Amino acid sequence: MQQIVVINGSASSQSSNRRILEYLESLGRDKWEFIHLSLKSLPHFDPELSIANTPDSVLRFREAIEKSKAVIVCTPEYVFSIPSGLKNAIEWCVSTTIFTDKPVGLITASAHGQKGHEELQLLFRTLSAKLDEKTCLLIQGVKGKVDGEGIVDQETKQSLDSFGLAFFDN
Repeated sequence: MQQIVVINGSASSQSSNRRILEYLESLGRDKWEFIHLSLKSLPHFDPELSIANTPDSVLRFREAIEKSKAVIVCTPEYVFSIPSGLKNAIEWCVSTTIFTDKPVGLITASAHGQKGHEELQLLFRTLSAKLDEKTCLLIQGVKGKVDGEGIVDQETKQSLDSFGLAFFDN
């Protein structure tokens, strides 16, 4: 089985973003092995350590991405931007080519999310990731669409089903 790295941009263990990722995994688990990467283990970005004397947690993070066939990022928007933990993780990858031509699916699930979603796409385009409009999804008003049990909104399920079909079958 090929591996897909999954990154949850939310700092909350019970986030809507986690529920969304669990739903996507249920769609692709027969074809893919999902590797969850934690943002909490990464130190604050230090450009002087990005190439030499890089912390082990950063090296493991990068290695998992490099070995994977693809990456899915699901994140909320915090104050019209992506969360600082996710931005920190991306910064640790700038000095590498691990995202070059790698398929990346992006989901922003938040109250509004538009600015964060734009920023997320800009960052991954800058890293030369392979993006597809079918696998870049903005879910606005997420609190009314996802609860503690999972996806409760049918339109959101359909959007995620379409995302999964485009992402997992390529």
